[in-house]
Formats: sequence, structure tokens, C-alpha cells
Amino acid sequence: MRMANPQDEIDALKAHVAALTARVYQLEQRSDPASEARQQAIPQTPQPPTPLRQQSLEQPLSSPLSTFTSENENLERTIGQYWLNRIGIVAMLVGVSYFLKYAFENNWIGPGGRVVIGLLGGIGLVIWSERFRDRGYVAFSYSLKAVGIGALYLSVWGAFQVFHLIPSSAAFVAMVIVTAATIALAMSQDAELLASFSLVGGFATPVLLSTGQNHEVALFSYVCLLDIAILAMAIFKPWRRLLWGSFAGTIILYVGWYVTYYSEDQRALTVVFATLFAAIFAAIPLATRYGRSTRFAGPSVTLTLLPLLNAAALFLALYAMYEGEPGTLTWFALVLAAGYLAVGGAFEKRFPGEDSKLPQLLHVAIAIAFITIAIPLKLDAQWITIGWLMESAVLLRISVRTQAVFLHYFAVVALILGVFRLLFYDQFHTETLVFNARFATYAVAIAVLGGIAGFGRRYASEKRMVSLDVAVVALNLLSLIALTLEASDYFDRQIASNRDVIPFYYQLLLARGFSYSAIWLVYGAALMTIGFRKRSAFVRWQSLILIAFTIAKVFLYDVSQLGGSYRIFSFIGLGAVLLGISFIYQRDWLKLSSRSSN
Repeated sequence: MRMANPQDEIDALKAHVAALTARVYQLEQRSDPASEARQQAIPQTPQPPTPLRQQSLEQPLSSPLSTFTSENENLERTIGQYWLNRIGIVAMLVGVSYFLKYAFENNWIGPGGRVVIGLLGGIGLVIWSERFRDRGYVAFSYSLKAVGIGALYLSVWGAFQVFHLIPSSAAFVAMVIVTAATIALAMSQDAELLASFSLVGGFATPVLLSTGQNHEVALFSYVCLLDIAILAMAIFKPWRRLLWGSFAGTIILYVGWYVTYYSEDQRALTVVFATLFAAIFAAIPLATRYGRSTRFAGPSVTLTLLPLLNAAALFLALYAMYEGEPGTLTWFALVLAAGYLAVGGAFEKRFPGEDSKLPQLLHVAIAIAFITIAIPLKLDAQWITIGWLMESAVLLRISVRTQAVFLHYFAVVALILGVFRLLFYDQFHTETLVFNARFATYAVAIAVLGGIAGFGRRYASEKRMVSLDVAVVALNLLSLIALTLEASDYFDRQIASNRDVIPFYYQLLLARGFSYSAIWLVYGAALMTIGFRKRSAFVRWQSLILIAFTIAKVFLYDVSQLGGSYRIFSFIGLGAVLLGISFIYQRDWLKLSSRSSN
């Protein structure tokens, strides 16, 4: 074992004695106020880092026994000061409640006395809770207030519903007073928990005081006032959860009333109240100073998701009342779209120069959604498809001019809806070739995709070029489908009218099969020509793929099915096109060989 250096031990002891001397001097200076000025006048010299050995000498020694004793003392003090106190309070409340229950069962106290005891007990608990709040027991104080406020609500409810001591109007006023007092208490004490109690009690009041009769005006007027009160609290306090509670309570009371009492003769008044509810919640981003106040800085779930749910809830309410009147629902959708556009514009004007882009675009998105809904409500058949296609074109144009990326996604959704409906849902009955509703609808879709491919390359970034290529592929596919369907329907009409003429019927079947190959081959050649002129390898590869598919059809299908002149024309036409394309590649007009050599 290596022995420590005696000189190091002496140096460590000297340092330890110096540290103890400095501590004694500091203690003397603290006990002598007159020396404080002298202490401040003495310049402080920086101390060198304390050696590890010195640190070990300076640290106070502690044993496991002392640590265990300290922890036991803390636990004992916590149990004595807090837990026994709270358990004692709960035990007292339980004992008093059992006493009252026993007294009620033995008719010691009449109905009026029971109500008075409940009211006094509730008020007493609220007042008593202030003593705990003053002493720092805030959470426990709020718990007592919750019990007291609940006792007040239940006492008023019992006086009206159980004992019939007061009329419904008096009970309603009393509960409103309790709710208003709770709101005032919450605001003064900056207590969101108390505000939550007022919210629950406020929305429970109509349920507790229900007489089974329809009082739409009184009920919804009260709910409107309560929603406004909650919104006012959210303006001055960062209590966003109250907005969700207010929204949920409004929906629950509205749905409960609608299922129980609604009739068509009340429709106009119900529309007014549903619109008022929606207007209150639509004002949340404006009233709460979204993105400006430090309490509401930046986007939040409440101020982004709640407007969406509010808009959906309003339209569902209107749809339930006007389900069989699509024309009226269309006007409602358009009016709502205009309203949300106005809210977005008002937000931009109220908070200029701030980060107001998100809420503004959110309201624009809601307006676009209502316009998209209005299209199938008002239009029929292919006009719905055309409406969605035109909407996608307009949205894409606006998104390019405003640099609003989210509008781009809405446009893509509208375009997908239009194309999907065109391919899989729309049913057409054509009587003429080309000049019919189906070909016109396909032409609109092709024009929109062509506009995307043409104008998009002027403004799109490198990341968006892939979507433009997808638009080109979709354009070509829709063109081929449209031309093939036209040929198919033309021959189907001829076949239907000549079904009894067997030789002519067979010739029409062969001609239909040949027409498909001819259309695809001509279209592939046209694509190849465009690819060479535009020097676009992407277009040329599409042509090659289409021609390869046509080759497979000619050799695998036309050989066995077509006969006579149709088979001859198929192979001669295919061969001519392939030789022409081969000759162009051999001439190397695009200088592909020099590029590959480089």
C-alpha cells in the first residue's frame, strides 16, 4: 500500500485551518452589524479551487442513522400537519352527513329545514375554505369550495324538484346567482378549477330544473349567455379548456332538446339559435387575440380544431332540419362559406403584421369545404364532377398567386374527387359520337390536367415537378380512356341495331377490336412526335410504353381474333409506325449517341 506524502498532509491541514478561520470571521461579521461596511470595503480575492482532499475534510460527516432520523421526522410532520388534518375534515363531513340523513329519516328536520341546512352548509364551506387558502392550502381550499358549491346547487334543486318549495323561475334565478358568484370567485382568485365548477354547474342547471316541457327560447337564450360568459373568461384568462367544455355542453343540451322536442314548425327559430351558437364559437380566434397575446401565442389545438368542429356541427344541425331540401342547404353552404371568408379577412385586418396566416388560411379552408359541399347539393350527374374539376383549377391558381400551400392540397383533393367520380361513378348514355356529355366531361378533366402541366412548370419548384409528371400521365390516360369509350359506344350502338344480321354483326365486332389498336397506335405515334419536338424523354417513354402495349395486343389478340383486312391493317399500321420511330432514332435527331458517349 502506497504511503501518503507527509508534506501533502501538512498542506491539506493548513488549508483546512485557513478555511475554518475564514468561516469564523464571517460569522463574527454577521453578528456585528457595524462591521458590515468594513466587510464590503475589503476587496474580495478569488480563491483557488479547493483540492479534493480539502473538500473531503470540509464536508460535514453524516451517518445513515442521522439520515434515517431526519426522514422519519419529515414523514411524521407531514402526517401530523396534513394527512391527519384532511382525514379529520373528511371524517367530520361524513359524520355530519350521517347525522343529517338520520335526522331526515326520523323527520327531525322538515323539507324547509333540510334546504336551509344545505344552503347554509354550502355557504359555510365556501367561507371556511378561504381560511385554508390564506394559509397556503390552495388545492384543499378549492376542494372545499367544490363541495360547498355542489351543496348549493343540490339544495336549490331539492327545493324545486323534490320538495316543490319554490317555483322553477326562482330556482333558475338562484342557480344563475350561484353560477355567477362562482365565476366571479374564479376570476378574482385566478382559479381555473373554480371556473370549471361554474361551467359544470351552469350547464347542469337546465337539466336539474327540467319540468319536461318545451321552453326553447328560455333554454337557448340561457345557453347563449353562458357561452358568452365562458368566452369572456377565456379572453382575460388563459383557460382554453373552458372553451371545450362550453362547446361540449352546448352540443349536449342542443342535441338533447332536438331529440326530445324539435318539430318542423320550430325550424326557423332553431336555425337562429344554432347560428348564434356557431357565431359565438367562431369569434374565439378574434376575441382571444390569437397569435398576439402571450397567453395565446402560436397555434393551439383549441384555436385550430375548435373552429373546424364548430363549422361541422352547424352544418350538421342545418342538414338535420333541411335534409330533403338540397336547394336550401346549398344556399346555407354558400352563406357559411362567405361568412368564414369574412372572418378570415377580419382577422387579417385586426392583427396586421402579425403571425395571422394560420387562422386566416384555416377559415379560407373551411369556406372552400362548404363550397365543395355545395356543388353536389345543387348540381346533378356530371355537373358535380365538372364543378369539382373547375374548383380544383381555381384553387390551384389561387395557391400559386398567394403562395398558400394548403390551398394546393385542397385543389388536389377536389381534383381527385372529380376524376374518381368521372371514372367510377358517373353514368352516361351517349347517342352521338364525341358530341356528348361524357366526352365533354372528360375534356374538362383533360383541360384541367393540361393547365396544371403547362402553367405549373412556370412556377413549381423542383419538389413539385413529380406532381406535374403525374398530371401528364393522368392526362394521357384520360385521353385514351375517353377515345376508347367513344369507339366502344359507337360500335355498341351499331351492334345493337344490327344484332339480327349475323354477318354484319360479326364484322362490327372485328371492327371494334381493330379500332382499339388503331386509336392506341395513333395516340402513341402522336406522343412520340410531341416528345421529339419538345425534346422530352418523359413523353417519349410514355409513347414507347403505349406502343409496347399495342404490340402485345396485336400479336396476342388481333392475330387470333381479327381476320382478313383488319389483321392486315393492324400489322401494316403497326409496322409502319415502328419503322418510322426506328428511323427517327437511327437519324439521331436528338443526338442521343453523343450524350451517351460523353
